[in-house]
Amino acid sequence: MKTKLYPVKALSKFIVLTVITFTGQVISAQDTPINDVTNPLHLMKPDYPTLYGPPTAESVKATIGRVYTFLNDATPARLMDRRTKKELNNFKELNNHTVFAEGLFRLTSYEWGVTYAGMIHAGKETGNEKYTDYSRERLNLIAHLADYFKTQNTHNEADDSPVHSVLNPGALDDAGAICAAMIKLNRMGMGDNLRPYIDNFIDYISFKQFRLTDGTLARNRPHPHTLWLDDLFMSVPALAQMGKLTGEKTYYDDAVKQVIQFSDRMFNTDKGLYMHGWVQDMEVHPQYHWARANGWAIMAIVELLDVLPKEHTGYPTVLKQLNLHVEGLAAYQDQTGFWHQLIDRNDSYLETSATAIYTYAMARAINRGFIDKTAYSPAVLLAWNAVSTKVNEKGQVEGTCVGTGMAFDPAFYYNRPIHVFAAHGYGPVILAGAEILKLIKYNDFEINDASLQLKHN
Repeated sequence: MKTKLYPVKALSKFIVLTVITFTGQVISAQDTPINDVTNPLHLMKPDYPTLYGPPTAESVKATIGRVYTFLNDATPARLMDRRTKKELNNFKELNNHTVFAEGLFRLTSYEWGVTYAGMIHAGKETGNEKYTDYSRERLNLIAHLADYFKTQNTHNEADDSPVHSVLNPGALDDAGAICAAMIKLNRMGMGDNLRPYIDNFIDYISFKQFRLTDGTLARNRPHPHTLWLDDLFMSVPALAQMGKLTGEKTYYDDAVKQVIQFSDRMFNTDKGLYMHGWVQDMEVHPQYHWARANGWAIMAIVELLDVLPKEHTGYPTVLKQLNLHVEGLAAYQDQTGFWHQLIDRNDSYLETSATAIYTYAMARAINRGFIDKTAYSPAVLLAWNAVSTKVNEKGQVEGTCVGTGMAFDPAFYYNRPIHVFAAHGYGPVILAGAEILKLIKYNDFEINDASLQLKHN
């Protein structure tokens, strides 16, 4: 998709139009030099690197639609026998060699948990059931396959199955994102067979994942007692959704605790940004403000506020934390609309998945009244316009950083590769597009004195 540019009108010696002078004399274009008297220079069109102005609903839907078309083909909702490659059309045909039909992305990954949530959201905002069906078909397929393999107790079939992470999650990456998507679908009255796996994921998050002594979710890699900012998203949305599903306050309490305790250790109040990793046994804590991890954090907070009862004692604290983070992020947005791989280092590359996550989270926060829409809407629309340029004609998302561990040196982050098959970009783009549709549906925007502004009626 080509970006529409607004070019600068070169300051040539003469303007090409007829001018009526103050005396009423008509003179030709060739005789009129450009100056502050003859031409309103402030109305010249700048050479914006990205489309400047609000997108249309049609263009947003077209972008989401291209991504859907690509993913629907790239991730078939089918099963097959891995030995014969024969497609299995009946769940009665399942056997120990059953796998998902060959595709380009893993259907049980945390990245695809984000994609399922994105498709569900796109279904709501576009009114097109094909998006919801995408998630419903694949999540139910996962559940049917898990139903089969959990009954297989010989030769470790369950552990070797394509749904081993659903049956026996071993990390928050296995559990949180896909669990949150399952709950969202279940709350819509779809996928009753998902509930055993929802409960299994929540049990892992609540009781089996390693924690620090104060209950903060942690890992023991790359060092003992390590916090990964990513884990806010790999836990908080699932806990929050479980609170909404069951009405049990303990899930909300745990989700709020994670946001507060991660923020106490990892949020830089001067910059308004989170560091990527924090190790308990370090005397100092090197700060690398990796973009996507900050995306996971802001999305987790927005997803929590979305369902957290306002009367919960932690609500004001979480809301304040969101506003602090949004203020920090907004200050580092590039003129293209993107954010950098290391947010506060402008010589690091511009990254798509983080920009898409910020677009979704900030647009969602505006639409839900969590942040000031007059202050932040223009930046959010600029971000979406930037993201949309990275969806190519095939529907692939370009410019996404591949999976990234934690490091304490700049070279690691600066040189992480980007790839169209980095799965992290797809769900955020769909989520962002869906939320932008809502933003432009209920708000009017205008070019006021050459700048994009929220229009007040």
